[in-house]
Amino acid sequence: MKNAMRQLSWLLVGVLLVGGCAALAPEQRETTGQRQTDRDERPLVLTTFTVLADMAQAVAGDRLRVESLLKPGAEVHSYEFTPSDLVRGQEAALILENGLGLERWGDRFYNSLPNVPRVTLTEGITPIPIQEDAYRGQPNPHAWMSPQNALIYVDNIRKALTDLDPAGAEIYAANAAAYKAQIRALDQELRQALAALPANKRYIVTCEGAFSYLARDYDLEEVYLWPVNADEEGTPRQMTRVIDIVRRQQIPAVFCESTVNAGPQQQVARESGATFAGIFYVDSLSPPEGNAPTYLELLRYNIHTLIRGLTGRTAS
Repeated sequence: MKNAMRQLSWLLVGVLLVGGCAALAPEQRETTGQRQTDRDERPLVLTTFTVLADMAQAVAGDRLRVESLLKPGAEVHSYEFTPSDLVRGQEAALILENGLGLERWGDRFYNSLPNVPRVTLTEGITPIPIQEDAYRGQPNPHAWMSPQNALIYVDNIRKALTDLDPAGAEIYAANAAAYKAQIRALDQELRQALAALPANKRYIVTCEGAFSYLARDYDLEEVYLWPVNADEEGTPRQMTRVIDIVRRQQIPAVFCESTVNAGPQQQVARESGATFAGIFYVDSLSPPEGNAPTYLELLRYNIHTLIRGLTGRTAS
């Protein structure tokens, strides 16, 4: 039954993409005409996930309509796009992706949208290779977790929006400069907060190996259960390895991410004697009322959660 419904959904999207909207009854046409007067006519910039949407919105300001394909809380690596996603993609003037293998579903999605331009925002970033498991040697895709890399993301966004809308070049340049100043200020704030950590507590133990760039920037030791969110997570071998490291190094706290099951890491905490000290945000922002509604708040919340877990005190 589920397969049949999925096939029906794809048949419907084919009709929408090729033939446009079906004919409407007179009363429906009148309602639609009224709604079109309120329709946002700004070009749509579609990003693959929420972090990129927040970055792009900061640069675009009010001049463009920026939306994320994925909703807050969605897991980006193994996302399965829907017929309605393709309809949104067809409406886009530009798609912004992360690249570095993050959007494993991306090629199938883009192949259905051959006329929509796409820009990869990690262009110009030197990737850190993954060191373990089946992904060994592949680039770690979580480059945005480094504020230094985020400056490159912003430059790439500014260029992409300017190419799309040259008349807005001065607006995008000014917005990008202001946003980069905020990123630099946050980088210094977090660097100072982490400087107080003693050498024996400079560990960040997570579910996914998504903190390699941040660990490099802030002189932290990264330990994780699995390198990239995948189909099989929290295997006995992965858990035993992390439990041994946490015990041997007497790491006081371990963490997980908001888009995956924290159960394996909670078991690591029980068996190692560490505290499970909270959730980080990486692949998705929180809803507006949550702890990480913007990219800058995501970084600040993660670092403060880390310091609180490792030291028992709140970062100043």
